Amino acid sequence: MESLTETLLETSRQAALAAGETLLDWRGKFQVREKAPADLVTDADLAAQQATQNLIASRHPTHGFLGEEGVDLSGEDSRFRWIVDPLDGTVNYAHGAPGYCVSVAVEFEGKLLAGAIYDPNLREMYSAAQGQGAHLNGEPISASGITEISQAMVVASFAAGVTRESFEIDNFVDILVAAQSLRRTGSAAMNLAYVAAGRFDGYWANNNHAWDIAAGWLLVQEAGGVIRPMPGADLDLDQPRFIAASTPELADQLHTILAFPQGPAKTTTSEA
Repeated sequence: MESLTETLLETSRQAALAAGETLLDWRGKFQVREKAPADLVTDADLAAQQATQNLIASRHPTHGFLGEEGVDLSGEDSRFRWIVDPLDGTVNYAHGAPGYCVSVAVEFEGKLLAGAIYDPNLREMYSAAQGQGAHLNGEPISASGITEISQAMVVASFAAGVTRESFEIDNFVDILVAAQSLRRTGSAAMNLAYVAAGRFDGYWANNNHAWDIAAGWLLVQEAGGVIRPMPGADLDLDQPRFIAASTPELADQLHTILAFPQGPAKTTTSEA
């Protein structure tokens, strides 16, 4: 299995790189349209996803594939599923701002084996494989080790079209008061990569999808960080409502402060 994991990790990196180069090629040439109010999709998303899908299919033709842009293939070998967000941070990309990336992960029988997150602007390749640690451009990375929220830089994701009355606004204000600083980047995958690299100390989200966070979950855990379900939620990759933190102590403090409505996760499209 170790040699297979290495192969899958290399495919993750190469697929993320292919999508990232596609995004750079498309800058300034794409057309923007809406999937839903305030949720943009570009021709670049579609081209980048096709680049990843083609590369993965050429190396692992029997594997399943789940992509953000409407592709869900079971594959002949249903034990393997590739989970891809070809452009996480679409709004940033559409506005010509940095802060977007590609996320590619693969799971085997429901367990994440390998993944990569690539920032084409900074040429930063984050990667991780089960039991092999996390890396940035080939160098080992680790979570920050911060245990106190008063010393923590925390980052958050909101749902697309969040309203003033949303519980998410209350959570944001509560963490803003408690933490050393609070950020929103516009990219869930990048948030998780930064927690793994020790740049951020904590992150929470209630409206992501599997493709937003699969590679990032593995990165954080392999970097020594913690992934924990929200209050009242299960730790479910396909309905992720979670806290990522540098340490169990910080995860406990975030868990205590954050409040979430009970019941099933929302089905609104995510906005990082």
